[in-house]
Amino acid sequence: MAIDKDKKKQLVADLDNLLSDAKMTVYAQYRGLSVADLQDLRRAARAAGVKIKIVKNRLVRVALNEIAVYKDTDTSGLEGQLLYAVSSEDEVAPAQVLDKFAKDHQALELKGAFSGEGASLSTDEVKALAKLPSKDQLIGEVVGMLIGTVNDVTSALSGNLHGLLDGISEKAEA
Repeated sequence: MAIDKDKKKQLVADLDNLLSDAKMTVYAQYRGLSVADLQDLRRAARAAGVKIKIVKNRLVRVALNEIAVYKDTDTSGLEGQLLYAVSSEDEVAPAQVLDKFAKDHQALELKGAFSGEGASLSTDEVKALAKLPSKDQLIGEVVGMLIGTVNDVTSALSGNLHGLLDGISEKAEA
């Protein structure tokens, strides 16, 4: 079914807004996935704060060309039936969601990505991003290290304080 010109303009405007705020946009070929598989993917993506869009590649190129950051971005990888995973909060979440889903569904094949700075990323770079810990995991690790250090200092100081108090009490008894 053909889309009329007004609908195309609206789609491009929506994509423009979505991609302007994106920290990372990962695209993958989805040929061979069932509707139920795509619904499962959308559900998993939603839980991670990622939006899944299935739009014609030509419309994505038009939207990218309207955004200053993406004007010179290489879009030669936008071929075939692609879906786009977009996150405006976490740089690695789209790659992680698609990579995890692709492990269970061989029909989904990562193709590349666009960073929020306008860089075009290869499939290998996307897979490397997917292996990184998420923003929340990194924050948790840093907080854990800081709390561990504070606990170590507190333990050392309380040990010295107990030793000092024991020494004073021995002097007072003598």
